[in-house]
Amino acid sequence: MIYPKFVNNNSTLGITSLSSGARDKYKKNKYKNAKKTLENLGYKLIISDNINKSIRGRCADEKVRAEELNNMFKNNDIDLILNASGGDFLIEILPYVNFELLKSNPKYVCGFSDPTSILYTITTKYDIATIYGQNYAQFGMRNLHKSQKYFLNIINGKDLNEKNFSLYEEERKQKVDGLEEYNLTNKVKYKTLDNKDVCVRGRIIGGCFDIISELSSTKYDGIKEFQEKYKDDGIIWYFDNCELSYDETIRTLWKLNELEYFKYTKCIIFGRFGNTYSSYKYNTKTCLLDSVISKLNIPIIYDADFSHKSPCLTVINGSIANIKLNNNKFNISFELK
Repeated sequence: MIYPKFVNNNSTLGITSLSSGARDKYKKNKYKNAKKTLENLGYKLIISDNINKSIRGRCADEKVRAEELNNMFKNNDIDLILNASGGDFLIEILPYVNFELLKSNPKYVCGFSDPTSILYTITTKYDIATIYGQNYAQFGMRNLHKSQKYFLNIINGKDLNEKNFSLYEEERKQKVDGLEEYNLTNKVKYKTLDNKDVCVRGRIIGGCFDIISELSSTKYDGIKEFQEKYKDDGIIWYFDNCELSYDETIRTLWKLNELEYFKYTKCIIFGRFGNTYSSYKYNTKTCLLDSVISKLNIPIIYDADFSHKSPCLTVINGSIANIKLNNNKFNISFELK
């Protein structure tokens, strides 16, 4: 596994919108404040031209978005690339991305949600670690949450250890100026299907569950080679399910299992589901119990802090993760091996 260099507070971050840009005044205001926040922390920013544009969920056509990323791969002044936002259509740019540029000049590519398309491809196909957990937009809130501070610690290589949060937001605050902080109203409670503690170590990979399902078995999916290379480590999957219902989740897990995604898996972690619809009155536990993964005889953790129901922990995709869960106390640390 190739681990790019960590950054420091004098480093230059490349900010690019590979999916949607700012659709309204609230997002534009958020981006403006994110720039101020990161610059006040000492970072220099190189921002792509289209982050404040959005037409039907795209800041520009797929070739333009890809070229902006390619230019950031080439730019030796940029130390790390941070996606501006999530969205729906980043997957369209993959045919036009020059991954050879990144291979010749490795740097961390980071993002949350839809950026899974680029992160997962880079790590599974090109053996370069990526970072999941925050977008540029998250740094636009009025006061940073601990989750953003975790992210900054990790990209700076200061502390590769995280603990679970105590509260999460079930519903977001109504927008007033776009700088709203998380609406932390509900207690975080990690659960397992067998109600047992978990202590596991393995090579971690994952991201947005919806996107991984779309990428599966395409030429941008390198999981077969990734798993074979790291089978002696064992694989830990984490899934952030944004939009798939409980019923769709059961079918998707069946599909991934048939594709042998879980061949060497030691543990699967699901975040809090963004979509809790079911035609059959499923909840998260019964959904997972009725899915194929319940037969794998491995720990299944759910309602974890890898979720669109914020906050979200930061993960170094491709690293060795050490995971402990005991009495609702969750700890994850990363080894760069």
